[in-house]
Amino acid sequence: MFVIVGWLLAMVCIFGVYIFHGGNIQVVLHALPFEMITIFGAAAGAFLANNQMKVIKASLRGLGQCFKGSKFNKARYMELLALMFDILQKARKEGLMSIEKDVEDPHSSPLFQKYPIVGNDHHVTEFITDYLRMMVSGNLNAHEIESLMDSEIETHHNEEHAAVAAIARLAGGLPAFGIVAAVLGVVNTMGSVGQAPAILGGMIASALVGTFLGILLAYGFVEPLGGLLEQKVEDAGKELQCIKTTLLASMQGYAPQVAIEFGRKVLFSGDRPSFTELEAHVKKK
Repeated sequence: MFVIVGWLLAMVCIFGVYIFHGGNIQVVLHALPFEMITIFGAAAGAFLANNQMKVIKASLRGLGQCFKGSKFNKARYMELLALMFDILQKARKEGLMSIEKDVEDPHSSPLFQKYPIVGNDHHVTEFITDYLRMMVSGNLNAHEIESLMDSEIETHHNEEHAAVAAIARLAGGLPAFGIVAAVLGVVNTMGSVGQAPAILGGMIASALVGTFLGILLAYGFVEPLGGLLEQKVEDAGKELQCIKTTLLASMQGYAPQVAIEFGRKVLFSGDRPSFTELEAHVKKK
């Protein structure tokens, strides 16, 4: 929602001021389709040539997420920490083997299905169950599991940031493609030097629209999307950090109530439930 609002605000200010100062918008509108095709075509070709297919797919998927609200909010984190509390509480009271069935088949587990927001998220569920499985097996200590968690989180971070970097490179190239479009327009103008001054002036103005569009698209549209996607990637990584911290605290002997407090402290302050809110939510569940 804020993406659209931001773009509308930018367009109103840019073109509104241009028209208010007597600018001829017809010149821009006349050149717009041709310059857009040139710039977008060149940018799309370079984007395809510069990235592997998995990065292209991740970029398109990420751009789609930019137009949706963030799923990482206080309600989701309270569900996550309540789920972790229930799992660790059951393991503490009945032994680690008591959660084996929950770990092996989380989709039919009453514990996971009690919290559908998190329990139906495949990636989060897989991350939790993989390390609970290692805890149940008892073959790895806390330091070894922490090292594995760090490696997986880093891999996830690098994969997601590949799309962010691809979009950033695209934004960086758009002004150059705008210059390419402008140069072609100047070449076309120079080939028509025998025309009337009014015609030549219009052709030069159309050529300059290419430079304008390249800069506008780069810094007004594509780069903000890349920045927004990066923030969403950081939110996803923070959720994994929360799970990691909670499980490691449990492995080090802390009670479930204390372990989820460790996890709560990892979260960003704007999304973090208070101690009282989390305690009330856990008791209610």
